[in-house]
Amino acid sequence: MFPTIENANKNTQQVSWEQRLLKNVGRQKTNLKPEYQELKFTLHRKLVDKINLEALATIDNQRVRNEVRQAVIQLIDAEPTLLSSLEKQQISDEVLDEVFGLGPLEPLLTDPTISDILVNTYKQVYIERRGLLELTNVSFRDDQHLLRIIDKIVSQVGRRIDESTPMVDARLSDGSRVNAIIAPLAVDGPLLSIRRFSTDKLMPADLVERRAMTQGMMELLEAAVKARLNIIIAGGTGSGKTTLLNALSCFINGKERIVTIEDAAELQLKQPHVARLETRPANLEGNGAVRQRELLVNSLRMRPDRIVVGEVRGEEALDMLQAMNTGHDGSLTTVHANSPRDAVSRLEVMVSLANANMQLISIRQQIASAVHLLVQASRMSDGSRRVVSITEVTGMEGEVVTLQDLFVFEKRGMDPDGKVVGRFAATGIRPKFYEKLLSAGIRLRQDLFEEVMEI
Repeated sequence: MFPTIENANKNTQQVSWEQRLLKNVGRQKTNLKPEYQELKFTLHRKLVDKINLEALATIDNQRVRNEVRQAVIQLIDAEPTLLSSLEKQQISDEVLDEVFGLGPLEPLLTDPTISDILVNTYKQVYIERRGLLELTNVSFRDDQHLLRIIDKIVSQVGRRIDESTPMVDARLSDGSRVNAIIAPLAVDGPLLSIRRFSTDKLMPADLVERRAMTQGMMELLEAAVKARLNIIIAGGTGSGKTTLLNALSCFINGKERIVTIEDAAELQLKQPHVARLETRPANLEGNGAVRQRELLVNSLRMRPDRIVVGEVRGEEALDMLQAMNTGHDGSLTTVHANSPRDAVSRLEVMVSLANANMQLISIRQQIASAVHLLVQASRMSDGSRRVVSITEVTGMEGEVVTLQDLFVFEKRGMDPDGKVVGRFAATGIRPKFYEKLLSAGIRLRQDLFEEVMEI
């Protein structure tokens, strides 16, 4: 049992995340003292022995925290230590984080500016803020302490991690993505990575305001989603693929039935009619695994208007392309790739994994027929994330899938502050799918394909 990011902010004294983080940083030297850590874990053990935490799970979270806080203070008073009232408050906060949250990570989880939390063994924790990595003073007591926090996370979503299954993908209650890997695969100790998702989902207007793309680019993508074109978002790790996919999903009609398929449920679609599917790992005997491909095949029997695949990374690519080609228009997905051409090549490889006997030209014909748009996202050297190209799949020329850029981002260099300088520019090409937009009753402004914006 641990609180969401919203609940963690509603503690007894209504302490803001800024205050908690400052207090946490200010007491790091104290926290690293062995006697301080020992006191904290002694209190934690005594608290578990004294209070039936499972029984308290059914009570209002705020009431539970108040009662447990009082019990912690009583235990502190009974200890033969000389602590000030401020120190008692600090250690009671940390013990509550151990009981209800994720221990030393709680102050980081309540900081909305942090996008990634990277735990490199119990001694070292990095964060990513505004696209750049920073080393923190946060640490765990030992490997067992970190393992306990990892187990708390994965058990919440019905998964497990042990020597027989030393890798796991999971999620927090707010949708943040979690990956953990332990011995024997992790040589120096357990490793934990948390990809944070904002509780306030970025809307299309937010991406335009942050200059991730221009207004014209967003208008084109909005028209493409409403006209039920099939769109693949490509990009590297941390380039903003899932954020962009969430934003584009806002343009899907609320009356449509959407089926989402993911390895770990991350998408935050706001439509009223969403059926969410998630893969399942194998059990202790190695049986019972359900992969994305099986979920995708099953989703076709669920009468979907739209199929949204969180990320295509294997054999399910063939079934997805076939679904796009057999009436399930308007599908959205992401793929790891460094360019639109790389995205096509990756799709070819993944389809060949599903059917090794399928000829390459047949695979390319499937891709050219199914996919209408490739949207390339990228993380810049200054940490910013931008859509660097919107590319149309125009068909086949001989045995090659033909592509044409509609919008591109041209990087010009860096300013004195280290920020990327460049411009978004339309190529002036009117897409071949424009007729589909017109047939759907969508008309774009005349100057959209001539737009240029300097940043």
